[in-house]
This record gives sequence, C-alpha cells and structure tokens, in this order.
Amino acid sequence: MTGAAAIGVDAGSTTCKVVAVDETGALLASRLEATHPRLEEQAAGLITALVGDLGPVEPPPVVATGYGRQLVRGAARRVTEITCHARGVFGALGHGGTLVDIGGQDAKAIRIGEEGRPIDFAMNDKCAAGTGRFLEHTAGRLGVAVADLGPRALGATAEEPISSTCTVFAESEIISLIGRGADLDAIIRGLHRSLVGRIVAMARTVGLGPPLILSGGVALNPGVRAMMEEATGMAVILPPHPQLTGAYGAALIALEG
Repeated sequence: MTGAAAIGVDAGSTTCKVVAVDETGALLASRLEATHPRLEEQAAGLITALVGDLGPVEPPPVVATGYGRQLVRGAARRVTEITCHARGVFGALGHGGTLVDIGGQDAKAIRIGEEGRPIDFAMNDKCAAGTGRFLEHTAGRLGVAVADLGPRALGATAEEPISSTCTVFAESEIISLIGRGADLDAIIRGLHRSLVGRIVAMARTVGLGPPLILSGGVALNPGVRAMMEEATGMAVILPPHPQLTGAYGAALIALEG
C-alpha cells in the first residue's frame, strides 16, 4: 500500500472520521471512532495511526472539517462541512444533485452543481428530531438496537403516526402508544415517517431534485432510504462510504492544495 498523498479529517459531534487518499484521489484507508471529549488528542492520534498504517512518507497535507475542525492540529486549512460534503459527493460519484446528510447531531441538505460546488444549502443543528440522535434516543426507549430499526420499520404491517417534531414530545407520544398496547413495529415505522418528513421538508427549501444522494450514518438505515424514495418519488443514491463523505471531500481539497 502506498503512502498517503493527502488526509481529510471530519471532526464531527458524534464521530471523528479520518481519510487518506493517493495522488489520484482514490481512497486508500480510513478510520472512524466515536468522538471523545478530548477531540484534539483523538484527531491527532487517528492521523498518526492512519499515516503509520500506510508506510513511511513525507507528512501529507491535512484539511479539517466538522464542528471540531479548529481543534485538528497541523491542518493546512479548515473548511466548512457544506463545501467538504459537496466536494466529497462529486469526487465519489462524478456528478452533483441534492445531497441529504443526516448525522448524529445535525442534518444538511445541499444542492450541488456539476462542478462539485454547493449552490444552496439548509441545515438543522438546533433540534435533534431530524437527526440520527432522534432514532438513537427512541431506540433506547423502545429497547431496540439501532441497527434493527430500519428492517423493523420496513417489516411493519401497520403504522402509528408520531405527530410531534420534538424529540421530547415524541418520546411522550411513544410512552402513550406503548401504554395503549400499540404494535412496536408500527411505532418504529411511524418514527421513521416523522424523521423523513422533517428531512424532506428541509431538502425542498434548496430545490429538491434528482439525483437524490444520501450520506451520513443514517444513510445505512434501509427504512429511511425507502421512505425518502416514497416521499420524493426519486431513487436514493448512496456514495460508496456514506459516513466518510465529509472527510473524503476534505482529503480531496487537501490534495488539490
């Protein structure tokens, strides 16, 4: 394996991602960990480990993005998540479109032009109800593994509507539904519908149009993907590594100088 030509770091609120690319922009290796309280040391350790895995090489340029990007030591540049996600999608897929990125603490909708630059964007970073934390929190309340939520939503034969767009109020609805003996899978399906409705409404503000691209950890949830296709009438495209889109874009920006 050849040495890294550039490194991208996405220091997110819930996960820290580090990506190495070669001189052609191909992804060589990556590391992903749950974000630690001491993010500065964590990011430095991940970079050192990744570069070490790839063999002796001159220190490659590093670009940092994410909410903790100012804490990434040695970064040549610190670039916004919007720009890095747009560049990462374009680099991975070769075209623009509407990107919906659903992370642990926020969600973004970005309209990406054919040159890989963001044309418009909208962001929800104030309320957990449109993020992965919404599913994680409610999974804990229901006693269901997060990885099982999507399949159970798809397998449900009924649906219990969740009208609240606030995580706290949605939890109250869930407790009420459980108390009435509602089917657990029907509740899970309703939770997915609620999240997708909020996300699609945000995406429409940037001019939702095909191709529709989904990234972030929640992109791995088949229930969310299926309901987004149903709500929009568009096929959902996933980049090769949905959780690494921002870090990959940062690495490409580092490579380009």
